[in-house]
Parts: sequence; C-alpha cells; structure tokens
Amino acid sequence: MKQNMDRQSSESAGVHIHRRNEPLLRVVKRSELTGRQIILLRLLAALLALAAGGLFILCLGYNPFTVYATILSGAMRSPMAIQATVKIVVPLLIASLGVTLAFKMRFWNIGAEGQMIMGAIFASYFALFHADWNHWVLLAVMALTGILGGALWGLIPAFFKAKYGTNETLFTLMLNYIALYLVSWLQDGPWRDPGSQGFGKIARFDKNAALNKVFGVHCGWIVALVLVVVFFIYLRYTKQGYEISVVGESQETARYAGMNVRKILLRTMALSGGVCGLGGMLQAAGADITLTMGVAGGVGFTAIIVAWLSQLNPMTILVVSALFGILEKGSSVVQSNFGLSTDCADVLQGIILFFILGCEFFIRYRFVGRGQKERGE
Repeated sequence: MKQNMDRQSSESAGVHIHRRNEPLLRVVKRSELTGRQIILLRLLAALLALAAGGLFILCLGYNPFTVYATILSGAMRSPMAIQATVKIVVPLLIASLGVTLAFKMRFWNIGAEGQMIMGAIFASYFALFHADWNHWVLLAVMALTGILGGALWGLIPAFFKAKYGTNETLFTLMLNYIALYLVSWLQDGPWRDPGSQGFGKIARFDKNAALNKVFGVHCGWIVALVLVVVFFIYLRYTKQGYEISVVGESQETARYAGMNVRKILLRTMALSGGVCGLGGMLQAAGADITLTMGVAGGVGFTAIIVAWLSQLNPMTILVVSALFGILEKGSSVVQSNFGLSTDCADVLQGIILFFILGCEFFIRYRFVGRGQKERGE
C-alpha cells in the first residue's frame, strides 16, 4: 500500500512538473470545421475588421459610416471610377492566378513581382524598337515575349530547386530586386529617353504598341476573365492540374505513382511565371503605356494574400481581387476627400487585412491553455 501511495505521489509530482514546463498557451491544429462554421467565422472577422477600422477612423475625428460609404461610392460612383477600379484589379487578378499554380504545388513563389517586371521588359523591347509593325502582330509578339520573360524568371529558381534543393522563397524574393534594378539600369542607360530632363526615364510607347480599349478600359480585363475560366478548368479537370495537386500533397506519393516530379515542377513554374509576365506586359502596354520601376507596384506581393484568402480557387480569386480593387480605389478617394495622408489610408487597409487574415488562422488552428488536453489526447 505504501508503494502504491509513493507511486501515485511521484506520478502526481511528474504531472505537476510537466504542466509547469508547458507554455501558457499552445497552438494546435483544429479539427475540420463545417462549411457553415467557416462562413460564420469569416463574417465575424469581417465585422471585427469594420469595427476596428471604424475605431481608427473615429480616433482621427471622422464618422466611420461616412468614410466607409465614401470607399464604396469612390470605387463605383461613375463610369470613370469603375474603369479606374478595373485597372487596379486586372494585374492583381492575373498575378494571383499565376502564384496559385505554384502554391498548389507547395512551391512558394514569392517572385511574382519580378516575373511581372521581366514580362514588361521583354514586351517593352518590341514596343520601343519595333513600333512600326502591324498593330495586331506587334501586340501578339509583345504578349508572347511577356510570357517568355516571366517564364524564364520563374524557371531559374525552379531549376535550382529541382537540381540542388535550394530555398525557393529566398531565391524568388531576391530575383524581384534583380528585375527591379534592371529596369533602373535600362531607364538610365540604353533605353533612356533622349528628351528626358534631369532624371532618366523610358519613352512613352507609340500608340501602335498600346492595348486597345474596350468599354473605356484596356482589353487586359478580357484576358484576365478568360484566364480565370481557363485556370479553373486546368486545375480541376486536366491531368496536369491533378499532377500539380498530387505533388503539392506529397512528392513521394507522386513519384510512387510514376509522375516525373522534376518535370512537373519546371513546367508549373514556367506557367506560373509566364502568367505573371503576361500581367506585366498588360500593365506596361495597357495602363502605363511605358516601362517604369513601378510597373508591378507591389501587386506581386498583394497577389500572395489574395491567392491564400481565396483558398487557391480561381473563381474566388476573381471576387477577392475585385474587393481589393474597390478597397484600394475607395481609399484613394477617402484620402483626397477627407484630406487624410497616404499613411492613414494604408493603416486602414492594414487593419482590415489583419482581421481577415487572422480569420484564416483560426479556421485551421486554435489555442489550448496550460493543462488542457487536445482532442484525441
């Protein structure tokens, strides 16, 4: 009996020490939620985002309801405002579709920014030096070379990942800066506009090299919508789309099933970079009508957020990209109407995104307090 008491005492002491060494809170994977629970959680996140943003606006001395109404009306109040919103959405939508391909394969492509820039550079060569070609031939060549530029920039990290197992996150990130400073070199060097005064810039494209407009917006929006449908079919109903999903789940399983993982990796990153490169071409020839260091303008990084918020679903990406476009265009109107600084508009967007992204965390994980057991323990 004494031995039993001693054993119980030692076990109790062991449990006590174990619990004392546990962190106060632990993050554990949540059991799968139902569709209704996920919708309710996302609605709650949206309400909290609006409430927190409203509190920030109130602290600035403005009526939150008035500011939110201005964001919506600013993006949709007139045909010209809608056109400006669509121009924001187009490159974001295309870049989001591009990174979705890589993310489906669990290849962390953080280089959409650089791939867009390279697509714009390749296309700009023909816009600047072959502007006398037939209009449609020129645009077709610009589109193809834009895809080629982005694809090559995507293949570089894919090759080193497949051959040497390099870290694709850092590799693709660093390539962004190489592409950006390549534009800087071009505008101050071989492609510098002779008529520029004081600072280097690249000449505006000839009208023959500019994209045609449809309903007041360059035709890139039609290309973007077509890509949404194509990507939806490609990822869901084609053999290559299935291979991407299998490689993303487990490369070992893919190899066991007889799939050439290296080939799939290279092919998918070429497609991912090529689509982003096409987005860069459309931005240079459609919205900017020239090549500048701001041709990507941070879109490649925002596309990562859009793709994950959309659960890598092309149709959902269309909706989320549109909401981002409305928020960005509306925030610029709020900035001008209320005299807010750019920083205030960015903070408001950041607050809203913080809660929306936080919601995705709580869909997948939950906190467990010290001494509490996880389900299944």
